[in-house]
Amino acid sequence: MLKAGDRLLVATHNPGKLEEIGDLLAPFGVSVIGAGDLGLPEPEETETTFVGNARLKAHAAARASGLVALADDSGLSVEALGGAPGVLTADWATTASGRDFAVGMGRVWRELEAIQAPEPRRAQFRCTLALASPNGQDLVFEGVSPGTLVWPGRGEQGHGFDPIFQPDGFDITFGEMDRWEKNRLSHRADAFRKLVAACFP
Repeated sequence: MLKAGDRLLVATHNPGKLEEIGDLLAPFGVSVIGAGDLGLPEPEETETTFVGNARLKAHAAARASGLVALADDSGLSVEALGGAPGVLTADWATTASGRDFAVGMGRVWRELEAIQAPEPRRAQFRCTLALASPNGQDLVFEGVSPGTLVWPGRGEQGHGFDPIFQPDGFDITFGEMDRWEKNRLSHRADAFRKLVAACFP
């Protein structure tokens, strides 16, 4: 479905995410273009799972563009909160004036404090990649990055909830980590390794 020399549509309007995915695929000769560059609308994420939302976005982009499309749905899953915020991760950061991830991180910590969740407060970032062709076929790849939540958040690298997430085996957060190092061990990198193994054996 995806091979060297292809042009891949990435179903995102987030320049940072597009750049990260472009970096991961560059060694395989795949060039990327974002849905925002083509003026494609963002479909409403109506599914209740990462897999469902990733497939919904990938198929919508593939149908609209006629290109093979890649979509991801990712988020933070906190053990003591029963997996929340999960697919609602971005919603937890939504305010009247747009997304503010400081608000989202604060909500996660307040809810943990409210139930007196024991330390260490285990969590994982989860990423599901869906690769869809215009003919309706798709492939799905899931990645996980386990770790611990810290407070207050640390670092200004990365995006989203990165400042409060310390991956296993490290004493710094994703927010403090060089992006190349994060790209090597993140949940998205885990899913991408599986995509690469399937598409570029």
